[in-house]
Amino acid sequence: MSLALVQSRALLGLHAPAVTVEVHLANGLPSFALVGLADVEVKEARERVRSALQNAGLEFPANKKITVNLAPADLPKDSGRFDLPIALGILAASGQIDAARLDGWEFAGELSLSGLLRPVRGALATSLALRALAQPVRTVLPPGSAEEAALVPGTEIYRAHHLLDVVRQFVPVPPPNDDGADDGGWQRLQPAPPAPATDGPDLADVKGQAAAKRALEIAAAGGHGLLLVGPPGSGKSMLAQRFAGLLPPMGVEQALESAAIASLAGRFSPAQWMQRTTASPHHSCSAIALVGGGSPPRPGEISLAHEGVLFLDEFPEFARSALEALREPLESGRITIARAAQRAEFPARFQLVAAMNPCPCGFAGSHQRACRCTPDQIARYQGKLSGPLLDRIDLHVEVPALPPEELLGAPPGEPSGAVRERVARAHERALQRQGKANQALQGQELEQMAALDAPAARFLQAAAARLAWSARSTHRALKVARTIADLSGCETVGAAHVAEAVQYRRALRAPA
Repeated sequence: MSLALVQSRALLGLHAPAVTVEVHLANGLPSFALVGLADVEVKEARERVRSALQNAGLEFPANKKITVNLAPADLPKDSGRFDLPIALGILAASGQIDAARLDGWEFAGELSLSGLLRPVRGALATSLALRALAQPVRTVLPPGSAEEAALVPGTEIYRAHHLLDVVRQFVPVPPPNDDGADDGGWQRLQPAPPAPATDGPDLADVKGQAAAKRALEIAAAGGHGLLLVGPPGSGKSMLAQRFAGLLPPMGVEQALESAAIASLAGRFSPAQWMQRTTASPHHSCSAIALVGGGSPPRPGEISLAHEGVLFLDEFPEFARSALEALREPLESGRITIARAAQRAEFPARFQLVAAMNPCPCGFAGSHQRACRCTPDQIARYQGKLSGPLLDRIDLHVEVPALPPEELLGAPPGEPSGAVRERVARAHERALQRQGKANQALQGQELEQMAALDAPAARFLQAAAARLAWSARSTHRALKVARTIADLSGCETVGAAHVAEAVQYRRALRAPA
């Protein structure tokens, strides 16, 4: 047979559209043409496939005109994931394997020159796409990628180490162990999620800072964003690094979606399974690195922090364009990257923890050292953060420097495990009431679920009028008050809960 069809999948955001690898062998001047909007990495597959077939002892039809089409032609294809299906297509078209037996199978994998299979990125995203199909599909992947894909329940994943391991399963006379048994290089993987990693840094390491720890607990229970303001060395980074350990446990679907994005970026590791990660990009990163972009579109740090924490240290030092790009994802929990040729959407439900100094020298309002900054310098420094961006951060907390006697003599604080239990109870209370975290409440749903009593409503109205809050700031304070009430086990939001929430909407320290 001179024509063979092999199924594979491309990557477009978190979607994995189907790709048919069509291979045709014809008489004529020997050549190897690869068409179908293939990127440079895909076109280089010609040399990898040729060498892999020859070094594996298989026949490469060098005397034929080989045409490989990746259909549909208008779908961009990148990476080396099409090496294996191209090689199998050539073998099927030349009659070395049974083309009919390839039906119902999909393949992805990069070939080394010796025929060994190398991992490809996005295996989990591909497996999630396959789970949504009405008819189950068997997928063959290299080591590393197959273990990722097998985390998705309801999928049929096979791992192959070498090109010959795959070829043996599709020769005209099937081998006796074609039922998926392990023959050393070919094995069907069963869904077996790795054991969750151990806990990270403990909150007990942070001494003092009771107000900041309370703010972390509230932020974790309600899904709120947090801004820490304080002088250098006051413990802002220590607090932020321990925040992920306070968050409620992840569900399986949340873990799969988070792991799929990490797999898409080539950053997934089994140690991350069911763990909320903390992404902490340097303040010199660009807007594209932070929110995603490129061609084809790739996820940025906010998507890699999906269902986890995005920690932005030295908050005002980030480029203005990068910070302003955070405004829409903070509201919607998604980022849409539109380019002239294509459009991709990535989830970005992260919890923002930002840290900054109150002024350029860092010691404004501190008793630790005298501030050398002028009022104009302080105003200019704090003015790097726009009002609309600060409006979207629910909790603004001051982290003062501790005196030496409190830092060295204080006993260890409350461990993360105890705080995490309270956070989990409050989060579960919110889920039972409204099916989502308090931070996600909007409009009439917020007014209904907040359940303010009369004194609390009057207090909130007076505070909003006196502090000249926007409607968004008022609603944010109401969400925080609802979370404080959940932590207290109260069904209604009282004046005490609103009063505490108002304290967390403080503005940055104005210059004297």
